[in-house]
Formats: sequence, C-alpha cells, structure tokens
Amino acid sequence: MKCVILQPSYIPWRGFFHQIQKADVFVFYDDVQYDKGGWRNRNRIMTPAGAQWLTIPVQVEFGALINQVRTDRRKPWARHHRQTLHCHYRRAPYYREYAPLLDEIYRQEEEFLAEFTIRSTILLARALGLRTRFLRSSAMNIEGSRTGRLVSIAQALGADLYITGPSAKDYLETDLFTAAGIRVEFMTYDYPAYPQCGPEYDPNLSTIDLLMMTGRTAGDYIWGAPELEEDSFTTSQENKLTLEGLPVMAMSGSGREETGRE
Repeated sequence: MKCVILQPSYIPWRGFFHQIQKADVFVFYDDVQYDKGGWRNRNRIMTPAGAQWLTIPVQVEFGALINQVRTDRRKPWARHHRQTLHCHYRRAPYYREYAPLLDEIYRQEEEFLAEFTIRSTILLARALGLRTRFLRSSAMNIEGSRTGRLVSIAQALGADLYITGPSAKDYLETDLFTAAGIRVEFMTYDYPAYPQCGPEYDPNLSTIDLLMMTGRTAGDYIWGAPELEEDSFTTSQENKLTLEGLPVMAMSGSGREETGRE
C-alpha cells in the first residue's frame, strides 16, 4: 500500500496532486508547526501581467501548528479570491466548465486555515478524477518527531511504500523506513508545458490554472492520465466530500520543480 504524508497547502500546484494520484492513502500532515512564507496560505495564478499571488490572511501565534492557524475573517478574502479568479480566467477555454467548482471552493470562509485548504484540495482532486483516500494526521493520535513519526504513521496505515518530494532528501532518515520494511520513493517533477495566458510560461502555478487552460485533459500534463470522466466534479449528495478521520502564449520547455516546492 502506497502512502503520502504532506502538509496541507492552498490551491496547490500539480506536483502536489501528482503525489495524491500516486497514493492509496494521502495524509494531510496538519499537526506540525506552521511555516510562514510557505505554501500553506498562498499560491500563484496567471494574469496578463504575469504570475500573481493569492494569499489567505491568517492570524498566527508563535509556534502554532498548521491546524491551529485561523483565517483573518475580518477581511472578505474568499470573495476577493473568487472575484480575482473570475477576472483573470473568465475568457479561459474551460472557465465555464469549472466555474461551479470555484463557487464550491469559495462558498465559505472556514475559521481555521487547514479546514479550508484541506476541503478545497479534496475538491480539486475529485475534479481531476482522483479517488484517493484522505486522512488527517491530527486524527490519528500518533506521536513522535521528524522521520520517526512519519514511519509510525505509515506503519499504522499498513503502507509498504512511502512517497515524498525530492526536497525530503535533505532531511529524511530513510534507514528508519528500511528498518520498518517500508520502501521510500522520491518524486521527480518533470512535466510537459501547457498553454497559458501570460507573458511568460510558468510551470509552477496553482493547478487551477492548469484546469482552466486544459480542462479534462489536465491529467495528461501531470501523470499522463486519459481524459477525465464526465462526472469527475459534482456537488450531488452521493458525491459529497468526506474526510476520514478527519491571447495564449506559445509553450516552451518542460515544467520542473521550483525551489521550495514539496
């Protein structure tokens, strides 16, 4: 069984969803320390002037865990982000198809950042046709630190393969996984370019940009999947989300990992 354990992020880039696609179980690592300036509360979209940040305002106390971080509800950030996406993507080839998805993502402003980012990530995963099982580390009651805790989580899931990003090579103690009988696979991010509506191609934008520009063939630009099923995104009751335990420019070059990507 394959597992991924990764901090929740805001409307993540395609490498994040590639990890979800490769996993049988994806664990949102939501009870570790919040990293300011990372990807937990921000990401980038494309505009005619180039890449633009979308940032969720947060209220963070020193040493807070990711699942303890509150959104700043004094600011109507969800409405603003939805309007910004409409402004810059309303003429994109697949905007009309995915406008209901954006409405669902931004329909409410959760009190806690992780509640919003986890819910929206699952919505995007379902839109990409993924049926991976999702869990939250905070609901598993597994203690430990650093690699040891990751091993314990993987063992609790019955995993025999742990998948992680290339940046983990700098800190992961792979011998602990080996001792537990769990193989480790490091991702390589090397993706084909796709059409964009900006002045310069950027391979590391939010997956929302990829969906708006390529529609149901988005998976072809991540894992080479066939076209998505007709009902890959729906808000019907039987497909309600559940969280267990918890001008177009010419393309050039391939998309590679950006410094700091997970």
